[in-house]
Amino acid sequence: MRSSIVYSAALVASIVSAAPTGKRDFSPDNVYFPLANGFPNPSQDQTLQIQIEGHGTLPNGPPPPTLSPEGVTNLQLIALNELFEVAYFTELVYNVTNKVKGYDLGYGHEYVLDSLKSIVAQEQLHLLNANGALKHFNQVPIQPCKYSFPVTDFQSAIALAGTFTDLVLGTLQDVNQIFAQSGDAGLVRAVSSVIGNEAEQEGFYRLVQKKRPSAQPFLTTATRDFAFTAIQSFTLPGSCPNIATIKLKTFKPLNVESTNIKPVTQNIKFSISKADAGLYQLDAFRVVFINAQNVPVVKRLANVQMGADKTTFEAAFPYDEFLMDGLTIAAVTQGKDSFASANEVADAAVFGPGLIEVD
Repeated sequence: MRSSIVYSAALVASIVSAAPTGKRDFSPDNVYFPLANGFPNPSQDQTLQIQIEGHGTLPNGPPPPTLSPEGVTNLQLIALNELFEVAYFTELVYNVTNKVKGYDLGYGHEYVLDSLKSIVAQEQLHLLNANGALKHFNQVPIQPCKYSFPVTDFQSAIALAGTFTDLVLGTLQDVNQIFAQSGDAGLVRAVSSVIGNEAEQEGFYRLVQKKRPSAQPFLTTATRDFAFTAIQSFTLPGSCPNIATIKLKTFKPLNVESTNIKPVTQNIKFSISKADAGLYQLDAFRVVFINAQNVPVVKRLANVQMGADKTTFEAAFPYDEFLMDGLTIAAVTQGKDSFASANEVADAAVFGPGLIEVD
């Protein structure tokens, strides 16, 4: 056990010191699919190989007899997310494999590469399962978009992977609750197994960032609308062939301007488009923070500044009062001064999600 701990410490020290900055070579035209293995429509033999690389098989039990309309939306969102994740991690594997500048990890390189390859295959299986279920219930499978990822080195790529995986972990809570409420309880167990898989991945991303493997005792919850919006921030506008079939809300962008946010009470700076801001009465806005399984925290806007192309403002982030570690989801809402749940926040949100990580 001690030798494993020593190895892990050395591995992390090597990885986090990898050289920064590098350009994306994998997909200069932003088209990621189909992959060499035929994904997202692999043959039977190709699917068998994906299962070998993912160290497990697709579920082979019978599907539930029916699927509700909300259940369809759940599977569509899962499929949209899995396509995004496969694109993201396939590019990351390419960069690490080819030791693109910023992705040569030195000591531990092969261990990290093997881990990432298994993650790619596992995400492919998640997509095949979700789209397969949609096809079984006579629904059109979700098709891939064109993507663009704002990372140019291993550190930023893993940090972003950790953030969107945290959002996925929160969103799948919402998905499972909606399945249960909609009479789709037969799908809860399989999605719960995916939650465990994503959590194992998140522990790996945190380890290589020199973070504790587990962030919180109760992970931050999220909603489908927040995830739906976040995924679209990585797609080229108009490039998603059938995203309009997913009946979810897309919010206006909310940017977190503050960086290197420490675990202390502080003001956090945000920005929104000046054009978007001009459509509303700013004094009616509130910044809402969603963290862990707690009631959302509502704060007024402060230090509002109108710039040439964006409007910036701050909001008090009460870390010390609520121990807001891990992921916090920020949204700008109007119409209410208190919210009982993340779903109520999403109902009233205009801008979001702003994703804040504190460790």
